[in-house]
Amino acid sequence: MIEIKQLAKQYGNIQAVAGLDLIIDAGEIFGLLGPNGAGKTTTIRMLTMLTRPSGGSAFINGCEITRDLGRVKKEIGVVPQHINLDLELTARENLELHGRLHKMPGAERRRRIQELLDYVELADRAHDLAGKFSGGMKRRLMIARALMHRPGVLFLDEPTAGLDPQTRRKIWDLIRRMNGEGMTVLLTTHYIEEADALCRRVGIMDRGRLIALDTPAELKKKVGEIVVEAHKQGETEYRFFTGREQALEYAGNLTKNVTIREADLEDVFVELTGRKVGD
Repeated sequence: MIEIKQLAKQYGNIQAVAGLDLIIDAGEIFGLLGPNGAGKTTTIRMLTMLTRPSGGSAFINGCEITRDLGRVKKEIGVVPQHINLDLELTARENLELHGRLHKMPGAERRRRIQELLDYVELADRAHDLAGKFSGGMKRRLMIARALMHRPGVLFLDEPTAGLDPQTRRKIWDLIRRMNGEGMTVLLTTHYIEEADALCRRVGIMDRGRLIALDTPAELKKKVGEIVVEAHKQGETEYRFFTGREQALEYAGNLTKNVTIREADLEDVFVELTGRKVGD
């Protein structure tokens, strides 16, 4: 569904994205993980035609992003990181405007609006101003708006940023539901548990390059599935082991302040880059 070949973006002397190669299958939830400035959002902006690439190419369902703009726009739905609803319009009016911009016929537009308001559980707030909605409700309305014209691919840039844990999980359920109905999803996130919970595969970016690509489970195997944290003089030392028995044996030789836990994607990222996600 998404094919990226040597995609690059340069701002002056800064190489924001450096020769990215990636294929994302139809019906996949794919996560881009990395620290601030790694190139995740720039990649999304190029794929959604908000930023023109400096080099390389990318195809959405066979449509090239710099040549087939009209066709690509029909194929994609975009939920940006920052709230960009018209806050002085109602929920229904926000969807109505999007449908008109995509030249949807009136009867189809009205049916789709009602269907999506039900889908994101906002039907009872259809006539309320979007500006009065909570953060989670605004996110759900943005997802509904992105789905209005029935795209094949949904881009989610930090979809749960700033939301409380309960609301975040509600958005996760919505993403899983959309994917279960055949939607291809590409998301960026700083939340490790989000990538672990949702994504079939994860790509880790650092300084504009893709430095790791696999399933969350396989990425964790590469560094070691069990972590021993030893806290010494205000610093934490991390040691990775393939099994719990090895970890227990090592930890038994330490005196105190020891934690044994399963590895997560942040451990993978720190081992590969020396930095934490979100740095």
